[in-house]
Amino acid sequence: MNVSITEARAKLSELVRRATAGEEIVLTRRGKAVARLLPPPVKEDLLPRIGALKGKIRIADDFDALGPEWAEYSR
Repeated sequence: MNVSITEARAKLSELVRRATAGEEIVLTRRGKAVARLLPPPVKEDLLPRIGALKGKIRIADDFDALGPEWAEYSR
């Protein structure tokens, strides 16, 4: 939807409501696009926060065991 700046001043609340609903509004001055009102970005959670990786990560039993190369440091 194209709207002149003059018309946008008079109908700003309506234009913001329409943009929030997903419509893109182009503001024009003398017939040329000068700005756009866009819908807010869609926030997508990539993973649920709690328990997202349950059963997908495994830690070896000897995870914290030092190898023989560390023997001189553990004396």
